Amino acid sequence: MITAKFFTQGLPGFEISGHSGYAEAGSDIVCAAVSSAVGLCECTITDVIGAEATVKVNEKDASVYLRLSADNEKARDVISGLMLHLVALRDEYSEYIEVLEV
Repeated sequence: MITAKFFTQGLPGFEISGHSGYAEAGSDIVCAAVSSAVGLCECTITDVIGAEATVKVNEKDASVYLRLSADNEKARDVISGLMLHLVALRDEYSEYIEVLEV
């Protein structure tokens, strides 16, 4: 199962980890959807908006951590959009993804 934790205390960010188990690697549409959305979010925050953030990617553990280093309204909105997108995926694939606010 993919676990997506969104930080609501202090500076916003998220930690997403795990594999959905929906299908075999290379054919897993849930993992592909989450990976693509997270990648877009990270690039938008750091490269387009230019917001400072701590980003840690661990391919071995299939995890991505991003936390803003300073509050940035545009970056906060991008993170909110990611959360809404993952909630929609969770609603459709509830056995494979969970979304938490921590």
